[in-house]
Amino acid sequence: MSDDEQKKDETTEEPQAEAPQDETPAAEEAPAAEAAEEAPAAEEAPAEEAPAADAAEDEAPAAEAPAEETPAEPNPEDDLPWKERRRLAKSRRPVRKALPSDAEERKALRAEGRKRRATLRRKQRAAAKAAHAAGTGTPPAERESNAAKVRQGIVVSSKGDKSITVRIDIARRHRTYEKIVRSSTKLHAHDEKNEAGEGDVVRVIETRPLSKTKRWRLVDVVEKAR
Repeated sequence: MSDDEQKKDETTEEPQAEAPQDETPAAEEAPAAEAAEEAPAAEEAPAEEAPAADAAEDEAPAAEAPAEETPAEPNPEDDLPWKERRRLAKSRRPVRKALPSDAEERKALRAEGRKRRATLRRKQRAAAKAAHAAGTGTPPAERESNAAKVRQGIVVSSKGDKSITVRIDIARRHRTYEKIVRSSTKLHAHDEKNEAGEGDVVRVIETRPLSKTKRWRLVDVVEKAR
């Protein structure tokens, strides 16, 4: 091969070898250019967002401030008399439905209302009965028999069979005048053996009814009449 042909081959091969070398700078410059374009955009974004955030912070206190400062409006009804307030409250109640004009319908409505209320009462009583705990109850009262009354007096009559009339003398001091006030009462007593006579001092005790007037019984004769 001649020298001229070798030179031509070298000239044709050199651009092919140099081509990759020329492409590398272009590939490096493209990302650099894109990065350069994105960097200002990234820097500008916070600058634009910052005023928006500041505006939101400024608006938040402004929105909260009126809520705290607004005082409660006074109710004009508080100054009215209590009768007027009651009349207004009654006038604001819901209007009751008018009853039907037919007597049978009114009767049916009343029966339905009574039935509903009776059902409600039964439920309430059943609930109260279920919640009620049975107690032990109150123990029966212990009754002590009172001692029978005993009186001492003078026999004024012994004419009846197995019956005597005894006079009980009572002497009490008057609570206002402090004077001794004497009085007497008579009672009928049962004398089973006819032991007592007129003028005797006897002791009688209270007992069950033995006749229409006898509620006492002779215990013993304390002193015989002279």
